[in-house]
Amino acid sequence: TSHDAIILFSNKSTMAANISTTIAGIKLSTCVYNASGPRTGSSAALAKIAESAAGAILTKSATVASQAGNPQPRTWHSPDDKASMNSEGLPNSGIDYYIDPTTMRETLEGCPEGTTKPYMVSISGKTLDDNIEMLDRISKVQDKIACVELNLACPNVIGKPIIAYDFDQMRMILKTIQSKRYSFILGLKLPPYLDSKHLQEAASIINEFSAMVRYVVCINTIGNALSIDDVSEAPFIASNGGLAGLSGPAVKYTALANVRQMRQQLKPEIDIIGVGGIESGTDVFQFLLCGASAVQVGTCHWKEGPKCFDRICDELKALLSEKGYSDVKDVIGKLKPWSKEGAAKSRVAKKASDRGTKVGSTYDPRKREMDASRILNIVLVVVLAILVGERMGV
Repeated sequence: TSHDAIILFSNKSTMAANISTTIAGIKLSTCVYNASGPRTGSSAALAKIAESAAGAILTKSATVASQAGNPQPRTWHSPDDKASMNSEGLPNSGIDYYIDPTTMRETLEGCPEGTTKPYMVSISGKTLDDNIEMLDRISKVQDKIACVELNLACPNVIGKPIIAYDFDQMRMILKTIQSKRYSFILGLKLPPYLDSKHLQEAASIINEFSAMVRYVVCINTIGNALSIDDVSEAPFIASNGGLAGLSGPAVKYTALANVRQMRQQLKPEIDIIGVGGIESGTDVFQFLLCGASAVQVGTCHWKEGPKCFDRICDELKALLSEKGYSDVKDVIGKLKPWSKEGAAKSRVAKKASDRGTKVGSTYDPRKREMDASRILNIVLVVVLAILVGERMGV
């Protein structure tokens, strides 16, 4: 009947794309969650992430003992919000805090009623012995922890090199961890590789340990960045001569390239999580195309708070539906080669967007909300007309 047709149309128009995913066999309700960094240091902060649309909760990178990190000021945002820097030096409450049952319970109490989310622990020991000590402690409570992210990429510990740039040391660390035969799921946080040959070498080493390393996270901040205050004629950041890790939208293109090339180099059973400059559903879509099975949000979460996960997930669902995709799995690793046809389509879309006209795959979330409102009003008018007609016997 006409009434049934209207209900069917209404259901179809509101059907959301599925953005759930799996990482190393771990189910995530959405493919977006937090990076280890700001707003992740306490159970109160982690509970707010749990309450949001984030698909998992990842702790601050832990050391064996708690530490305060580098002196303040240690963070900076550019005036145009395109770049951020930090030289935090891994401030955290120590590994025992993040694997304490009370911390985990308080964190997961933030999950919407009747649900739970994977609780993930990040570690970044100053030495191999530190990492082994933390992994040993985690192994005693591993049934409560979804996975462990081993950070081999921090550029802000003064006097300590980035481990994953020293390939001999990287192989030695992974070989030592493998000899321990831990049974929990292990992932690696990697630094940005700015040379393809270096990336290939790193991927080759990781492939040697594919039975143990179940996923990698690309990328951490780009180290050795410097921001200058021209008024004071000094760095904005106090420690380490002002040198810091660069993050935010400025690093997205390096992150996309690392995800894309890692997906091409790593064995298919090793999943990839993309991170770097993500602040919209479109950004997530691009990382998925490059081969990421999920993404982490760091700087945007830092600036906007956990509500960013709700917004980004909503934008991703809308964009996927706009493009005709019903599931993120239809997008992962499906980056197309450049073509004249594709470039022409993009030019048409850009011109239409400049004119404020919807053509092809252009996407404006505010305009979409207006369109949805108009459609809903039309549907309500039609339904009302049908009901009046039925009552009057028309």
